[in-house]
Amino acid sequence: MLDGMLAVQGFVLLDGGLASELERRGADLRDPLWSATQLLEAPERIREVHEAYFAAGADVATSASYQASLAGFAARGITRSEARRLIGLSVELAQEAAERCWARRETERPRPLVAGSVGPYGAARADGSEYRGGYGVSRQELADFHGPRLEALLAAGPDLLAIETFPSPVEAVLVLELLEAWPEARAWVSFTCRDSGRVSEGQPVREAIAAVASHPQVVAAGFNCVAPALVEGLLAEVAGVSDKPLVVYPNRGEQWDAAAKRWIPGEPRSDLGAAARRWLAGGARVIGGCCRTTPETIRLMRSALTA
Repeated sequence: MLDGMLAVQGFVLLDGGLASELERRGADLRDPLWSATQLLEAPERIREVHEAYFAAGADVATSASYQASLAGFAARGITRSEARRLIGLSVELAQEAAERCWARRETERPRPLVAGSVGPYGAARADGSEYRGGYGVSRQELADFHGPRLEALLAAGPDLLAIETFPSPVEAVLVLELLEAWPEARAWVSFTCRDSGRVSEGQPVREAIAAVASHPQVVAAGFNCVAPALVEGLLAEVAGVSDKPLVVYPNRGEQWDAAAKRWIPGEPRSDLGAAARRWLAGGARVIGGCCRTTPETIRLMRSALTA
């Protein structure tokens, strides 16, 4: 999996933003299910986006399950069994794209992988909670939320899981404890951050990385959907905390206004290709893009990382 890719090329390149590409292709994502709406309305569009990222140079496709949940589908009148099928479908679409990419391979790149996306509880609220944490719910409520989705994702057979955009190490550790019911499963874990020293809920990033990287089923740990300007500081802050690979996949530097349901311009757009080389030099080994990045972003990163 990731270790094999790292041995071959020295880095693993993830994909970029899924929702922004779906919108560019005509999807209306103004819904609490966000990109998961397309599992209902246009699954072929999801597969097309995965294929575009593979063609651009991505080694890993992340499934369209980030904001999918049994409760979210239930709110649309969808039964539990159908919701499980749809969550599994998110993995199957990425697998189909990976197989198509592999069948027409023209380079010596390793066989592409599929990561099942496990978003935090806050993502299903569709109110920006994944950038704050502090949900005010019980541990049992979190377990009841995450457990069935883990089961549905893993039944579809992804290569690993992306436990991503988590604001709190407490929630991330709980998901890892649930994952122990599938001891062969592997995952990376990535946090959102309020600055270069603290995750979104306020805990020190060194403590957050240490809490998850020590788990035997975790193959990489780091940060995602942070501003690019934070990445180098975050990498420096957690240097030496673990011998497991560090993962970083920032957004484009804009901020999500959950109330207005729109992106607010943030830091000036930087050259994420050149930045990816700096992140590799700074210790990151699993690198990609998050919200508002595109296949062109990933193409620039691939070019820079292999130059």
